[in-house]
Amino acid sequence: MARLLTKRKTVAAVAGGAVLAATPLVAWGTISSASDTPPPKLTAKGASLIDDKGESLYGKNVNDDRAMASTVKIMVATMILDNKNIDLDRKVPVAQAYRDYVAEQHASTADLQTGDKLTVRQLLYAALLPSGADAAYALADTFGQGATRAQRVQSFVVDMNAKGHKLNLGKTKFDTFDGTGGDSSTPKDLAKLAQHAMQNDTFREIVKTKEYKGEAPAANGRTRYYTWTNTNQLLGSYKGVVGIKTGTTSAAGECLVFAGKRDGKTLVGTVLNSKDRYEDAAKLLDYGFGTEDAKDMKIRKLPSDAQSD
Repeated sequence: MARLLTKRKTVAAVAGGAVLAATPLVAWGTISSASDTPPPKLTAKGASLIDDKGESLYGKNVNDDRAMASTVKIMVATMILDNKNIDLDRKVPVAQAYRDYVAEQHASTADLQTGDKLTVRQLLYAALLPSGADAAYALADTFGQGATRAQRVQSFVVDMNAKGHKLNLGKTKFDTFDGTGGDSSTPKDLAKLAQHAMQNDTFREIVKTKEYKGEAPAANGRTRYYTWTNTNQLLGSYKGVVGIKTGTTSAAGECLVFAGKRDGKTLVGTVLNSKDRYEDAAKLLDYGFGTEDAKDMKIRKLPSDAQSD
């Protein structure tokens, strides 16, 4: 959602022990705080939970390919932030093509306005908080290689796949920069990608932000004011949650890549194609931390003009 200095307001269009073989849940390990706790029952068709060392604490169909929706944008951000020479204050003009893409694809949006000049840092907030496909498009267009916009975007997606190969995401395929195509991954791969992304200070700062407010030079010479709300409602709902990213499409269902930190211990998890991603994620964090907070959790409400993803 973008709010102008004037009264006009633009609103986003969308925005362990062994387990019996009969159960669909597969516990891949445990930690001391959860050793006597049975694995949780989840609605998600795929899920994963790993500890600081990348050791698996829980898994459900962890190697099954699934549509990943907007969790693709974790890789988009990784592509930018893994570049040590990146200038996060570089200004990028918003092209009309980014807005047209959102309208054509019915994709989630940060409601970027044509002609505005946003910094790379702002575009990262716009891509990760309201899940703006327009912002992800701007990043792909800016950092891809080629003479045309189509060539630049295509080369960026090719590089995303190369990066996935480098990170040993063996069953992950990126088809787009925003998850609206044939992008697919597994709970195991997504957890691994998220853990890598969380090593970056800027990424961690962005994904733990509930609401971002900023300004940018507008095409008419005035100042545009933007407000973006994080679609991840687990933030502020479950103690210790520090990110990461939601995703929803008809093919993917409700998806969530999440991270929680308590007593110096950080857990990263994924739930894919869930009927209640926040409850599923909270149950996994309870299992990992040895707590019982999920049952009393109250989901943080989004502003009425905020989009969901």
